[in-house]
Amino acid sequence: MMPSSEILIDTDLDFPLLSRGKVRDVYEIGPDQLLLVATDRISAFDVVMKEGIPKKGEVLSRLSAFWFNRTAEVIPNAFLGLLNDDNARAFNLTGIDPKYFGRSIIMKKADPLPVECVVRGYLSGSGWKDYQSHRAIADVLLDEGLLESSQLPNPTFTPSTKAIPPEHDRPMTYREVEDLIGNEFANAIKVRALALYGFGSQECRKKGIIIADTKFEFGLIDGEPSLIDEVMTPDSSRFWSVDEYFPGKPQSSYDKQPLRDFLETLKWDKEPPPPILPDEIIKATTARYVRAFELITGTTLD
Repeated sequence: MMPSSEILIDTDLDFPLLSRGKVRDVYEIGPDQLLLVATDRISAFDVVMKEGIPKKGEVLSRLSAFWFNRTAEVIPNAFLGLLNDDNARAFNLTGIDPKYFGRSIIMKKADPLPVECVVRGYLSGSGWKDYQSHRAIADVLLDEGLLESSQLPNPTFTPSTKAIPPEHDRPMTYREVEDLIGNEFANAIKVRALALYGFGSQECRKKGIIIADTKFEFGLIDGEPSLIDEVMTPDSSRFWSVDEYFPGKPQSSYDKQPLRDFLETLKWDKEPPPPILPDEIIKATTARYVRAFELITGTTLD
């Protein structure tokens, strides 16, 4: 059965709700399994918009499933399946509304490690601001003369904290990561994050996409640091077009850029309540997400 095309803002499953994030609602569906439902909610400047973005949740979950499957033999992960009619029965989820198919991921339970594993291959966003300020990202000193959007000499691991809202994540040094989770786990997540970025970058470049930067999350499953949450999606990554790339300026991204650009034109204090979004901004944002999915996977979003 195909996933529903309706916009999903709120979820109402008959299972214990463990958390509700800006985008994902996490349910406990068994003693060792979770269901991560990617809604169509979208946030900007840490404020969740009132309107949803059609197909956004499907893009996030289906693209994550694509990467989980492609990397499972090298990097352990918590992925058990993308929810559909068949595995709903296998996991005793019979009767679940089909609107959750295609946008929900069945995962093993894991003990999350409190580190955002950010990997940067290009100098952009907060990394560019840090470079302008002190020629470094976290504790990684960079060469002089780099431009905005310059490719870094090597992909760089620049971890951050996982803050609890309304607090914001802050950069961490690698030493701080070691002090927080221990040398063994710190080394494992660094090596695995860099390996994932390297693989994803090579695969995406073949499809005409640059991964400027991305973030991963890991959790312990039977004591093993394993990949959890989402993987190389437009919400967790900065995707650029290979054909349009030119260093020395900001790049157009396959993500919520139309939304951010629109909001920057308003006299809005970036505090709730959010402004109303015009239809053309919603459509343009959907188009960016869907295009990223189709380019990377080589398939259409049904």
